[in-house]
Amino acid sequence: MKFKDRTEAGQILAVNLQKYKGSNSIILAIPRGGVPLGYTVSKELNLPLDLVLSKKIGHPMHKEYAIGAVTLKNSVLSDVASQIPSNYIEEETQRIREKLKNKTLEYYGKNKPMSLKDKILIIVDDGIATGNTVLSTVQMLFEEAPKKIVVATPVASPSAIKKIQHSPYVDEVICIMAPEYFMAVGQFYEDFEPVDDYLVKALLQEAKLNSTT
Repeated sequence: MKFKDRTEAGQILAVNLQKYKGSNSIILAIPRGGVPLGYTVSKELNLPLDLVLSKKIGHPMHKEYAIGAVTLKNSVLSDVASQIPSNYIEEETQRIREKLKNKTLEYYGKNKPMSLKDKILIIVDDGIATGNTVLSTVQMLFEEAPKKIVVATPVASPSAIKKIQHSPYVDEVICIMAPEYFMAVGQFYEDFEPVDDYLVKALLQEAKLNSTT
């Protein structure tokens, strides 16, 4: 099975999230690929849309492998990080925080991200390969004292789903398919064009207008 694009994937995901329609929930999209999908889910379920602004700390020998994650407020490290020099982690954390500051200003301007306290957080992305970044992210979101954390995605590797399901910080996992033959998220989309910052800002603004009408 292949999704036509992120919009179609979002529509199918929204069907599986119907019980949250109009609830005290926030759709938290992971930029940038998760934003078009998150926008569709938020529109279908009549829920506000916001972003999860965090970035992974990559392993020094393999940058795609997450050893932790950073937000503007805090950070979390995996067990593997204990084998990594502390000065590398400190430098990466500072570098990532500078990028996140710039992204926050670019995406939000003078506005502020929504308060997450006592809300149901539905974290969405267009796909999950390893699950390491999502696991780090939910651990940090847990510190915001939400009512519940849900991870929702159209497609993920079986190993990623297993890891997320076993996380003590995740209350529910919704995944449309977890195929055994999983090489990359893009293989499950007919149209998997890169998402730029302009589109992210436009969809955030449109979602905000939708929530006030």
